[in-house]
This record gives sequence, C-alpha cells and structure tokens, in this order.
Amino acid sequence: MGAAAGAVLGVLFAPDKGSETRKKISKKGADLRDSFKSRMNDLVDDLTNQYEEAKDETSKLVDTGKEKVASLKADARHALS
Repeated sequence: MGAAAGAVLGVLFAPDKGSETRKKISKKGADLRDSFKSRMNDLVDDLTNQYEEAKDETSKLVDTGKEKVASLKADARHALS
C-alpha cells in the first residue's frame, strides 16, 4: 500500500501535463490491480492445494483406522472362538 501511495505521489508531483499524469495514474492503478489479482490467485491456488492434500491425508488416516478396527474385530472373534 505504501509503495502504491508513493508511486501516485511521485506521478502527481512530476512535471507533466495533466493528461499525461492521469494516464500514468491510470496505468499504475491497473498495474497494482493486476498484481493484486495475481497474488490473490496464487493464494487461492496454494490454499486449494493445501486443502486437497489435507483431505487426501485425512482419507488415508480414515482408511487406516478402518483397517485397524476390522483387524481388531477379527482378532477378537478369533480369541472368543
């Protein structure tokens, strides 16, 4: 945010015509918007990947737990017979 404010102030105080200054401000705004979108997309992608990895790991743990329960049931049935 500070960099954006500095860039805008630098453009405002530069010795250019008003139309040139407005173009520069517009371009800086578009650049900042694009940068923000890109960073947000990267963040969403990272969070999605982390979610998928956690979901897969949880599924594996549940499957392992089910296998252990089935094994304990079989051992208990065998011990009772």
